[in-house]
Amino acid sequence: TSGAVMLTIPHPGFQHNGGHIAFGPDGYLYIGVGDGGGKSGNLLGGSPGRVMLGAILRIDVNGSPYRIPPDNPFYGLGGWQPEVWDFGLRNPFQFSFDRQTGDLYIGDVGEDTWEEINFQPAGQPGQNFGWPVMEGSECYDHSPCDGSGLALPVAEHDHEHGCSVVGGSVYRGKAHPDLTGIYFYGDFCTGDIYGLANTGGAWVSTMLLGTDIGVTSFSEDADGEIYVTDYIKGRLLRLTGFRP
Repeated sequence: TSGAVMLTIPHPGFQHNGGHIAFGPDGYLYIGVGDGGGKSGNLLGGSPGRVMLGAILRIDVNGSPYRIPPDNPFYGLGGWQPEVWDFGLRNPFQFSFDRQTGDLYIGDVGEDTWEEINFQPAGQPGQNFGWPVMEGSECYDHSPCDGSGLALPVAEHDHEHGCSVVGGSVYRGKAHPDLTGIYFYGDFCTGDIYGLANTGGAWVSTMLLGTDIGVTSFSEDADGEIYVTDYIKGRLLRLTGFRP
């Protein structure tokens, strides 16, 4: 009987619900919200960042029903939605924080061509990841567009290699030191699992493992070990180190 509705977000369509929520290292609640559904972001009403759609939100649950942290990037700015932490996303199905650095990784499901991983460095909120102007690092409608001021993805793959990216986690466990610092993510349609790392200032993504599972989620336990859920067979699997 203690349950209470804290936040209701009008959702004009039936797709792109996002839905992942997680407490960040600062103790605030982060909420991934899709763009409202439909095609080409048209349900955003031409106002990314000014509605609680296509964004990562950040709220303080110690309120009635909640509070907006005053250091949110758009707090107090007229016309902007103060709950918004980052925006320009289509369907941020899953995101995670690197438990060592506080950096935020976001898996954003694409539309016609590109699936992407977005990256927000710790302490640098207010990023515009481009949707619906950009899909991945390309102009969405394939005509010239202005990409200035946009944060382009750090990894992307086209629909020849998958159709629905599932964001994952940075490995910070102790059981498999060879995996330390690698961000693992996957694709629901192919079952492929990728590793992403910043090496020498450049982001490099590599397809590490082909599987027959329906990847729907990655998560970490208290020790930093990473787990993957399998939609097809209803299993929870644990990621282990490389095998000879």
